[in-house]
Amino acid sequence: MNSKYNNRLINFFQIAGDFVLINLSFLLAYYIKFGSLTAYLSDKYFTLLLVFNLCWFLSTYIVKAYENNQFKKVEKIILNLIQLFVLQALLITAFWVFRKAYYYSREHLLTTFALLVASVSLWRFLFQFQFNRFRKKGLNFRNVIIVGAGQLSNELLGVFKNNKELGYKFLGFFSDNKSGLSDLKGRVNDVFDYCKIHKVDEMYCSISDLNTDQLRRLTEFSHNNLIRIKMIPDVRGFLNRHLTIDFYEHVPVLTFRNIPLDDYANRFIKRLFDLAFSLFVILFVLSWLYPVLAVVIKLNSKGPVLFKQMRSGKNNHDFKCLKFRTMHVNTEADHTQATKKDSRITSLGLFLRRTSLDEMPQFFNVFYGHMSIVGPRPHMKKHTEEYAVTVDKYMFRHFVKPGITGLAQIKGLRGETKSSLAMEHRIRLDTLYIENWSLILDVKIIVLTIINVFKGDEKAY
Repeated sequence: MNSKYNNRLINFFQIAGDFVLINLSFLLAYYIKFGSLTAYLSDKYFTLLLVFNLCWFLSTYIVKAYENNQFKKVEKIILNLIQLFVLQALLITAFWVFRKAYYYSREHLLTTFALLVASVSLWRFLFQFQFNRFRKKGLNFRNVIIVGAGQLSNELLGVFKNNKELGYKFLGFFSDNKSGLSDLKGRVNDVFDYCKIHKVDEMYCSISDLNTDQLRRLTEFSHNNLIRIKMIPDVRGFLNRHLTIDFYEHVPVLTFRNIPLDDYANRFIKRLFDLAFSLFVILFVLSWLYPVLAVVIKLNSKGPVLFKQMRSGKNNHDFKCLKFRTMHVNTEADHTQATKKDSRITSLGLFLRRTSLDEMPQFFNVFYGHMSIVGPRPHMKKHTEEYAVTVDKYMFRHFVKPGITGLAQIKGLRGETKSSLAMEHRIRLDTLYIENWSLILDVKIIVLTIINVFKGDEKAY
């Protein structure tokens, strides 16, 4: 059973399964809440069901949920589900607010969502498990050949053979240079006749082993015979997986360090998460904590409640970073980092720093869009100017918004940096975060940050 003819069927089963579970979850929640379905069709809840369905399939389109023809790892399935559920919840909330649909039962909505999360999650994992079993048994496969027999070609063959769940059936090599290969089917010119006899779905061409004319002929032949052709470029020396190719008219351009937050959908999801999280903290924590700390700070020492400092943000644009004031008013605050047993720190300020309560006003920065909940910590302008010259790849951290907390902070790299080496370690973790961002990673960092607050951090001074 060749995958070329069955991918649409697979997607159909996924979509149909979601559709059934969405409606079953809604109806079951309706029955649990109201005890009957008899008045359902004439009820205003029918409109809400339509909205649920529309929002769900809009969410699946945005996060590309049905691009499931390739093997997906567990963490990718989980990330995809989290993105789906968060986006679905936000869209339903937006409908609730803008339509002023307060007459709908909150209990019904929460029950529907709980059932939806449980049922769709179970369905996704069962589907992927069964899908992988089919491929390991040789079902839903793609016939592939490799043209060119260099080191990368052999490594690709290893991937095909060691990962049956990927669904590739390797037919053989074609090369003008390697004659001792057990899987060698012929020379490059033999590809054309071979593909006409055998049902080849995909052709992988090693660019370094073929000349321009051969690549042109193979490409034209593949397009004319409905064979997908893929190129294997030798970019191992760059040691970077985040690489994409764009075309400026007819000129191919490779882009390195392509980061997840370059994608609009990812930025949209992260911004919605930031807005929801910051608004929750502002309404339910800062609404009472701010006035309490404001009074205590005023009683403890002279000066303003907030300390406002210009720091470097996304694209190196400056913004005013907010903190509760923890020092006596001084002229060195914009140039000199706080050190252990710093005489400028007030008695209350020491407590605020150790508990990280001094950072709480930065939730306003997040709400205004200057910062994110999670990201590289923003540095003073003076430090940005210094380290941009002395620390390699320092400015890469400015491709994203700075955060209240970050990967470097939960790994113990917070506070004072006494050397360029310490800053290099911090930048390495910031870079790792930027290149591997996911909503799951953000949630994990937030949870570990909260744990560290209660455990205490020796560098929190």
